[in-house]
Amino acid sequence: MAGNKLVLEGKTSIISFFCGLCVVLIPFIASVASHIDWVFDYLTGFNGKIATLVYITVINGFLLLIYKGPLYKVAVRACFLGFAFGCGVIISCADTTWTHFGWYMCSLAFFHYSEYLVTAIINPRSLSLDSFLLNHSFEYSVAAASSWVEFIVEKLLFPDVKQQSWLSILGLLMVVCGEFLRKMAMFTAGSNFNHIVQNEKSQSHILVTSGVYAFFRHPSYVGWFYWSIGTQIMLCNPVCILGYTLASWRFFRERIEEEEISLIHFFGEDYIEYKRKVPSGLPLITGIRMAS
Repeated sequence: MAGNKLVLEGKTSIISFFCGLCVVLIPFIASVASHIDWVFDYLTGFNGKIATLVYITVINGFLLLIYKGPLYKVAVRACFLGFAFGCGVIISCADTTWTHFGWYMCSLAFFHYSEYLVTAIINPRSLSLDSFLLNHSFEYSVAAASSWVEFIVEKLLFPDVKQQSWLSILGLLMVVCGEFLRKMAMFTAGSNFNHIVQNEKSQSHILVTSGVYAFFRHPSYVGWFYWSIGTQIMLCNPVCILGYTLASWRFFRERIEEEEISLIHFFGEDYIEYKRKVPSGLPLITGIRMAS
């Protein structure tokens, strides 16, 4: 049953993501065939924006026809993320001062889509719409919106601040490394990984201490922590760099303490010994304090 879910919902998300991603074809066709009058007229400027809206409408109708019920909900989310990724690619490749925001769009869209896809691969029994993490929390949504507002306001008032390419490249490297570490942690943990802290131990739940878990007790959190800060360094958002660092640190400190209560309950002395040997991976976060 879990295998069927992986194939069906995973395949649906992949097809839908690439349907959304195909929006990159609009400016590509406009560039390659710009010598053809009707192509230039209909795919550039204001008409190009209309063409994009028509594309979204057609793709949404297509998904509605081939997918029903829960699968359509998966499809429309994956398509939206593919579209956002495609728009990020377009902005990144365009001759514009918004290049770094294009990198950010690609990073954000890929993060949320890959969370769903990797969960479908490693632990299909836990797969749900929440696996996209699009509705992670109210605070997460506010943080994302705040970063967009800061970027736009500062770009309008202090445009030179947003053109620190070396800083944006540093942020991009943090995003790539953080994303890679998190996904490595998910694949290493396999079916033991879950987006929700578990209070009851399943029969298949084992203590993972190999791979990236040999270096950090919570590598998925380490990756997410530096990924989130990296997105704001990439955007050259000084206020959100500080805000994301403090908010993420506090969130993961509380999350790790909550999770380690369960892990000690599940694995007893094995986890306590593992905890003594391996750091959490996050600065100044030691996890649940043990009585001496």
